[in-house]
Amino acid sequence: MKKIILLFITVGLISCNGNAQKESKKASKTYKVTKTEAEWKSQLSALEYHVLREEGTERAFTSPLNENYKKGVYVCKACNTPLFKSENKFDSGTGWPSFDQEIKGNVAFSGGSEYYGIEEHCATCGGHIGHVFNDGPKNTTGKRHCINGVALKFIPKND
Repeated sequence: MKKIILLFITVGLISCNGNAQKESKKASKTYKVTKTEAEWKSQLSALEYHVLREEGTERAFTSPLNENYKKGVYVCKACNTPLFKSENKFDSGTGWPSFDQEIKGNVAFSGGSEYYGIEEHCATCGGHIGHVFNDGPKNTTGKRHCINGVALKFIPKND
């Protein structure tokens, strides 16, 4: 019985320490574009704020960008940083816009796991955009960037 109690205490301490480290790491990161929470709330809709600033997730199959296959670029809804190109978009069947690769240097990765995916953020403003998994198209990168459409804005290519 003592071993079980000791195990629970150890697990509790490890997970508390891990969460504290995550919070301090997140708080200490500075981005090129920084705003107060009030400024973000005035710029973004409630759902955009929830996804981009509180690391939420929109419901599957609700974004019109999921079925958008026009040529162009997908930028961060919060700061207009180019994140994904239309030629890298594919239909994953998951209900979220999916890409096999990001625009290098414009997307930051942190935390997560194989099961839940590695978290993706805009490297310019820190906005949470989605997760990346290793179950994408094998003929390209093998990656599936599963992105909240509400975190993106589509800029069509001018022909």
